[in-house]
Order: sequence, then structure tokens, then C-alpha cells
Amino acid sequence: MMRAWILPMLLVLCGSAVATAQIVKGNPGTAAALLPAFLALAGVNSPLIFPKSIAAQEAQRRSAVDGRPVVFWRPGCTYCMRLRLRLGRSARQAHWVNIWHDPAGAAVVRAANDGDETVPTVVVAGRPHTNPDPGWVREQLSPLSPSA
Repeated sequence: MMRAWILPMLLVLCGSAVATAQIVKGNPGTAAALLPAFLALAGVNSPLIFPKSIAAQEAQRRSAVDGRPVVFWRPGCTYCMRLRLRLGRSARQAHWVNIWHDPAGAAVVRAANDGDETVPTVVVAGRPHTNPDPGWVREQLSPLSPSA
């Protein structure tokens, strides 16, 4: 879990350093614009935004048991962020696999996308869907009870 915090913390530290340097140079306006941008990038890549990622093999096993979709994603992907935000609280019902932390997950995505690591790739009932509409993914989650 600690690895998930490395990129967000680096972004916060770098943003702070860049903003401080701009203030020292006499550019507080630039600092005021850059720091929130770095903080937003850190937030987007934070494990607080995305549900906890699991290994692809475990996600596929769980999906076979409970029927929930498996979402393959990577930090910094705007389409992944769009999907996550549009799913809202129901996003926690899906099984999330970070392809940058799981080579097997990256291989699943490449197999589904002609060798490309295109994310989000959502697997429902064993069938991959590349960058699906968030409303459609929500429909795949809707028959599930919140306690599932």
C-alpha cells in the first residue's frame, strides 16, 4: 500500500518546491497557480480517489464468484478518473486493478486492446470493454446490493 502513496507525495513535494521557488523569485501569482495544479495531480493519483487495487488474478477470481466488473486502470489517466468520478460511491463495487503495479493486469489489457495498454478497460462476464461509458458501467453494478 505504501507504493501507492509515492507518486502523490512526490507531486506534493515537487509542487511545494516549485511554488516556493516562484515566491522567492517574486512570482506569488505563478506560485498560487502552480501549487493547486500539483495538488490536483497528487489527488488524482491518490489511493484515496481510487478504490484499493488488487492483483488481476485475484480480481478475476472474485469477479467469477460475485459477477462484479473488473476495472483495469493506471494513475494519471484522465479517462480512468472520469470513470471513477462518474461512478461515485458505486465505484467501490467493482474490482480495480492498477496495471502499473500488476504486470498480469497489464497483459490482460494488452490482450484485449491489440497490444496497447488502453485504460480503462472494464471486463464484465469475461468480456473486455475499452473506455466504456460510465453510465453503462454503473448499470453493470446496479443489480448488486451495496453490501455485496
